[in-house]
Amino acid sequence: MRILRAAHLGTCFGVRDALALALEHADAGPLTILGDLVHNPTILSALEAKGIAVAQDVAHVKTRTLMVTAHGTSERTLARTRALGLTVVEATCPLVRVAHRAVATLAREGYHVVIVGQRDHVEVRGLTGDLDRFDVVLEDDDVLALEEHPRLGVAAQTTQPVERVRHLVDLSRRRFPQSDVRFLDTICKPTKQRQSAAVEMARQSDVVIVVGGRSSNNTSELVRTCARYCARVHHVQTDADVRPGWFDAAKVVGLTAGTSTPDEVIDRVEARIRGVATE
Repeated sequence: MRILRAAHLGTCFGVRDALALALEHADAGPLTILGDLVHNPTILSALEAKGIAVAQDVAHVKTRTLMVTAHGTSERTLARTRALGLTVVEATCPLVRVAHRAVATLAREGYHVVIVGQRDHVEVRGLTGDLDRFDVVLEDDDVLALEEHPRLGVAAQTTQPVERVRHLVDLSRRRFPQSDVRFLDTICKPTKQRQSAAVEMARQSDVVIVVGGRSSNNTSELVRTCARYCARVHHVQTDADVRPGWFDAAKVVGLTAGTSTPDEVIDRVEARIRGVATE
């Protein structure tokens, strides 16, 4: 049995930088992170072991220093946080900042902003948090339910699949032929790389293993992408989730991972796959 790793997989620079920043500030003094720094249980456990607190609401923060996650947040939220006298450390991924600037540009130029993404995802809440009016779409029905506006400005959650976003933009243009529909591509490069590499890998595989947190959007999208090209796809968080029966009669096992999955977790999953192949 051969294990085929995707050409691009695992932790992106935004996650690595956010983790390094959190550990640096934790060494300097008590630190609370507003929400999950990234959507990966291994990384969250490592932060907890360092004594870093996590709060889902600013009201529950008990330290003087608060860190914003890699997913970013709105300027309104930052202003409210600083008004409480807290020191704010931003671990926002630079590519998420690009998306924030794109949304601000669309709003400033008079476009009704439409975000392609998951309405309740922390990144989408951050992208829309400074807007008074906006829409969030994820499926065709969401676009069909939109009201007509003379100008529609479309941007995307950075971890959305390129094909889905382009499809919904095209559908918006067909639905509103008289409107000026402007699309700013805010899907991040690591997401695009991992999606395209996953397709190439899945085409050649009998079984695919996708490693990443259950609540990680980009990992879930990798699972869906691989399932279009391989009938046997399994999503695992750690090597403990790997089951021997998955690899019956498999000659090629594909391996990929979300952008918040550490290298050591991927390596342990690969070692487990090799181990069960000999059982």
